[in-house]
Amino acid sequence: MLQELRILDLGVIDEAVIEPHPGLTVVTGETGAGKTMVVTALGLICGGRGQAGKVRAGRQRAAVEIRCATGDGAPGDAGPATGLAALVEAAGGRFDEDGTLIAARTLGSDGRSRAHVGGRRVPLAVLTELAEPLIAVPGQSEAISLLRPGPQRAVLDRFAGLTGDVAAYREVRSRWQQLAGDLADARRRARERAQREHLLRLGLAEIEAVDPQPGEDRDLVDEVRRLQNLDGLRAAAAGAQQALTGADEVGPAASATALLHEAQHLLDGADDPRLAELSGQVRQSAVVLADVASELTGYLTALDDDPGRLTHLLERQAALRALTRRYGEDLDAVREWARSAAHELTELDCSEDRLAQRQREVDRLRVEVGDLAGALSRARADAADRLGDLVTAELASLAMARATVRVRVTRRAADRDDTHAVPMDLGWGLAGPDGVDQVEIVMVAHPGAPELPIAKGASGGELSRVMLALEVVLADADPVSTMVFDEVDAGVGGRAATEIGARLAALARTHQVIVVTHLAQVAAHADRHYIVDADSSGRIGTSNVRLVAGRDRERELARMLGGTNGTTARAHARELLAAARRPEVSTLRRAG
Repeated sequence: MLQELRILDLGVIDEAVIEPHPGLTVVTGETGAGKTMVVTALGLICGGRGQAGKVRAGRQRAAVEIRCATGDGAPGDAGPATGLAALVEAAGGRFDEDGTLIAARTLGSDGRSRAHVGGRRVPLAVLTELAEPLIAVPGQSEAISLLRPGPQRAVLDRFAGLTGDVAAYREVRSRWQQLAGDLADARRRARERAQREHLLRLGLAEIEAVDPQPGEDRDLVDEVRRLQNLDGLRAAAAGAQQALTGADEVGPAASATALLHEAQHLLDGADDPRLAELSGQVRQSAVVLADVASELTGYLTALDDDPGRLTHLLERQAALRALTRRYGEDLDAVREWARSAAHELTELDCSEDRLAQRQREVDRLRVEVGDLAGALSRARADAADRLGDLVTAELASLAMARATVRVRVTRRAADRDDTHAVPMDLGWGLAGPDGVDQVEIVMVAHPGAPELPIAKGASGGELSRVMLALEVVLADADPVSTMVFDEVDAGVGGRAATEIGARLAALARTHQVIVVTHLAQVAAHADRHYIVDADSSGRIGTSNVRLVAGRDRERELARMLGGTNGTTARAHARELLAAARRPEVSTLRRAG
């Protein structure tokens, strides 16, 4: 329940605090005074579109703040978080010590908007989700929207509790349409895709035939360079080996190894510690030279004398270069192209088996969409009769006792070959975003009158009353704590206005109701009455909001009745208040 509403720099309102009654609260004021800013403020809390033009001229930002008792945040409650409390906890917000919750939204002059819940900044969607079960703000725009089929269908779905079912239908329908579109595209572009598939397969076959290995191009460069310089390498290795070990034509004395052995022998024969130390170093050098000579022998043995090896390697290099010219700058890039091409081939598989598999899935989803649409259609047909009866009963309390409202649900037929056609129990239906049904609210103004859509059969005042009747019925079917009506009595006067006031008062028995009205007959039923009027300081374009009671309230009702504060108007105002307080009315009102 809404306990407090604070408004700062919104439209013509400089600063205002409203404490709504648990029952019926009315807001009145002269035309243009800014009373609809109260509804605008609550609309912002409910996630309505924020427009920079709503910020008071010359100010940086407007702010709206509400304090509400949700029943989920009682102090000392240590149990698991449920409902709204879970949402607040997930957002990091906190309830106040008295169990109430503060939520706020600010709107900058640059159009930027911020939302806060329980002292923590949150995305606007969180604030909207929080306010949805607490506050409903229907207004004149909603009444006008009832002239269109879409909102009429939404009203029926809301009454029947089909919101989740419609969402499930839309999800399956979206998958069906997406898959059907992909299949049609695959068939339409089959030739183009087949050409692409052929090129990819040729490329993969060429790469697979060469079978490049990681780093093979770099290894080939080293081996080819070695084979191209084979004679020079053999001569260098053989000459070095001869220099180390000696050969027949050179003689053993000329080898480096023999010279080292002779030096070691001479040093060993000297009787000197220093020379003995050097002899050991010469011995180590001889060992190293022997190892090098052995390595050279192995190197010479391993040199490939096969003349065809170089030719084979050069051909391999040419094959690898051909791959890098076509598929990548190096072999790593070529291998990556092959992996990517193999993946693309799975997407381009236009074989008859693949297309047939896709067609089977499309057909399966088509049937599933038809089943879901059929279930929606049956549920809507059942709920339509109940909704029509309940709204008709409500209109009897709103000075439209002779009127009858009916919700007409008709199934849109389709040809089997239509891309949006789905199989139904009887024929084929046209599956739109919300099902196969066309929902229309029709009205018979009085017995004997033709049945007409409300867009044609209801006047402005009657449309407002139909809207009020719908909201009352929907409030019982999908209850919210606080209901806000913006001039729902527009175009209404006389006895009908009195009936609307009484009906709003009756609604306030089970809901907190806030009404912006210009009719005294409605305002007289209020438990709490606020006036929005021009600031007494005389500032241009400024309004304030004040609570009125007693004589001040009589004066406001008199102004609403005749625009004067004369004796007759005051007397009429007192009569309205007395009529609203009659026992048969007041006993139905909520204490407060």
